[in-house]
Amino acid sequence: MATPKYKTVMLIDDNEIDNLINQKMIEAASITENIYTHTGAKSAIEFLKNMEKMEVADKVLPDIIFLDIDMPLMDGFQFLDEFEKLTNATKKKCKIIMLTSSINPLDFSRSKKYTHVRLYLNKPLSHESIINLAV
Repeated sequence: MATPKYKTVMLIDDNEIDNLINQKMIEAASITENIYTHTGAKSAIEFLKNMEKMEVADKVLPDIIFLDIDMPLMDGFQFLDEFEKLTNATKKKCKIIMLTSSINPLDFSRSKKYTHVRLYLNKPLSHESIINLAV
């Protein structure tokens, strides 16, 4: 088995089936030791805020966050606005990949305005896109 590239990956998607499929794809690619899943951006941002307060934050914060755009209560862009308010250490550690079914070119260009968004991928995740992550 290949050595994992990342300690922890987080999936944020309101669709539980998408989360499950993406989790299985990431597990099959053996790129991480841990996968956190959140079905809401609000719970994910609260999780990150709580982890920041812990002394082990650098060990438990995700290296990569796969973020859906279209979600109820708090969408991906609202998550990014809240993410900007986190500590510099958190923002440096967590690389964000927009993972969406959106085909709206405005979403793609809007995601470029956020410095912490490293990639914009269309669903579904593929084995190749996971293996070729260069974030």
